[in-house]
Amino acid sequence: MHLISTGKLKQATLKYPDVEKIIKAFCKTIKQAEGQNLLDVQKIYRDAESVGNFTVFNIKGNKYRLILDIDY
Repeated sequence: MHLISTGKLKQATLKYPDVEKIIKAFCKTIKQAEGQNLLDVQKIYRDAESVGNFTVFNIKGNKYRLILDIDY
């Protein structure tokens, strides 16, 4: 997968420093992933779910949600 922009994620780590390591690990994992659909993504992140046109990831024990627009 290819992350087009990580700017918003970096801003989030400044506002919520308790998720910095988690977001960095997430970005690294996503860059290495080759998901073709939601089921492939769920093999890595079992709690990922589709909501409309977006994929929602629960972060830090569901304290935060990361909402991405993924073009499979």
